[in-house]
Amino acid sequence: MNRETPLSPRPLHHLSDVRHRVMTSRQLREHGVPGAVMTERCRPGGPWQQLLPGVVLLRTGPATSEERLHAALMYTVPRTSGPVSRPGPATATAAAREAAAAGYGDAMITGAAALALHRFTSVPPLLSLDRIDVLVPRTRRLRTTGFVRLVRAHALPRPRTLTGLPVAPAARAVADAVAQLTDASAVRRVLTEAVRDGHCEAQAVVRELTQARLLGRAHVVDAVDTLLAESRAVAEGRLYELVSDQGLPEPLWNVDLRLPGGPCLGRVDAFWPEHSVALEIDSRTPRQDDEALWTEQYRKREHLERLGITVVHVTPKKLRDTPEQQAAVVRTALMASADRDPAAYLVVVPH
Repeated sequence: MNRETPLSPRPLHHLSDVRHRVMTSRQLREHGVPGAVMTERCRPGGPWQQLLPGVVLLRTGPATSEERLHAALMYTVPRTSGPVSRPGPATATAAAREAAAAGYGDAMITGAAALALHRFTSVPPLLSLDRIDVLVPRTRRLRTTGFVRLVRAHALPRPRTLTGLPVAPAARAVADAVAQLTDASAVRRVLTEAVRDGHCEAQAVVRELTQARLLGRAHVVDAVDTLLAESRAVAEGRLYELVSDQGLPEPLWNVDLRLPGGPCLGRVDAFWPEHSVALEIDSRTPRQDDEALWTEQYRKREHLERLGITVVHVTPKKLRDTPEQQAAVVRTALMASADRDPAAYLVVVPH
């Protein structure tokens, strides 16, 4: 066999362009290329190059971002001569089975590379990244090498398919990217963009940061405070749009409620005094003080309801995903006020 000899009589039309160009040593053997020939072609000056252990680019020149992503995933695929193990219906999600069927097993792109695929502008472009993070099960016997950095997890999230590749969901990718960042402003930019541009909710990001034990880092904690403020502002904007777009009566916005001559009962995001209906955006996050915050909110709600005030709770996610349904909940509460006993007189203080 010389350099002009076809790879194999086995047809390659079933492979995408990148899969023509990037193949594992196992795939090359399956297509009739002996190991000695592969080694010879990957020598300096040869027509091929080895991108990663067991992964070959079948051309010269720098690899494209698409080729590097594909190579990073192919590096995690078992290299034995037996069939690739693919999770069955009882052991994997549909998305995991799809990824396996695509030839990537259960690995997925995460970290900064995943954020670039999610179209984040706060991370460098793919070709500028020195490392591509790949999320794999903790049990996989692989090592970080070359431009691939392995991120291990006890339980894998359900991947999204972007540009034909399995990619970690935005919240998980954010946490894995933040784990590699030491600059506070860079962390703040990533977290803010995640919420501001609707990639994910703040609660999901904080949950992933908590599970990754990143909230012990001062610069991450400071960025999370900025994130929560951004999330709050976004949710309030969605609430304003919901009231306007769904034709709800205009409430009093962001007010404190008090009993005449008594203590403050708490702040609510919207209040319809004629109907004795209050609305709160539930923006709690899974942080260490979550239980105390939940207890405080529960007591406030219980106190208001004893005074005849109906309290409606909505989450930022529901405001984003199901505004019509949330508007229906509010409208029902407003209409039901006619059938309730009059509420206690309250003093409303603008905040």
